[in-house]
Amino acid sequence: MNPSNTYHVNIKINEVTFALKETHNFEWLTEYGSVFKVFDQQDSGNLSFGVKQGDKKLFVKYAGAKPIHYEGEPSYAVARLKQAAPIYQDLKHKSLITLLDHFQVGEGYALAFEWVDGECLHPHWSFPPPEKYTNPNSPYYQFKQLPLEKQLESLNAVFSFHEFVEKQNYVAIDFYDGSILYNFAENKTIICDIDYYQKKPFTNHMGQMWGSKRFMSPEEYELGASIDSKTNVFNLGAMAFSLLGGELDRSFEKWQANPALYEVALKAVEQERDMRFATVEKFYEEWKQAEGRDG
Repeated sequence: MNPSNTYHVNIKINEVTFALKETHNFEWLTEYGSVFKVFDQQDSGNLSFGVKQGDKKLFVKYAGAKPIHYEGEPSYAVARLKQAAPIYQDLKHKSLITLLDHFQVGEGYALAFEWVDGECLHPHWSFPPPEKYTNPNSPYYQFKQLPLEKQLESLNAVFSFHEFVEKQNYVAIDFYDGSILYNFAENKTIICDIDYYQKKPFTNHMGQMWGSKRFMSPEEYELGASIDSKTNVFNLGAMAFSLLGGELDRSFEKWQANPALYEVALKAVEQERDMRFATVEKFYEEWKQAEGRDG
């Protein structure tokens, strides 16, 4: 809900209408294809669009306008999106959305991806908490009702991708359930947002970093702390508790899988860094071993 005293303008492109803080030229987008969907509720400074080109569909992410929920300057969002393009190229993977093109548009910037059919597992705008957890139409709720085997397949896609990220000398930053799309018909999991991932070594230069508090390690709040593989181990352990357990309630009573997997996830989210697995590779190795055990 927009505050009543916030001035905004409505923009109509092809089949979609959305609000911005000020008018903006999107002629370039209609030349790119026919817009059938808009994602305009993010606070990142980006707008995203579903675009049809004949029988082909694209996902186009754009920075340069002034979305309603973005408080920063468009130039900052543009710089961030430009920096993101080579990250998608470096980390190309079957479980990552595929970057097809990226280009300057006036003072703005755009990334064009292959379209992915799937539901976001943190549908904040359509199912804000507690609806996310309780509404049978919420993708997160529906995911939690899946057979354990399918949930584990999905997590394995997430973990396998982040093992690859580690091997490419990157660290995951701002990874949370809103970064995951799940296709229920095909049981397919796709990571859709890695804009903030960074090359190692990387140091916390912010204090509280970008990200969801539900997934963040202690070092992501500590200025000058090293953000590394142990940080990502924590993030992935937190994801296991989100998708297989009680999220921040990490009690065994809320856990849906076997005790061996619970122990692996619990070690991953140790507050003390040195108590965690040293690498994502080691975490994932232990996880796969625990999958085959009853306890």
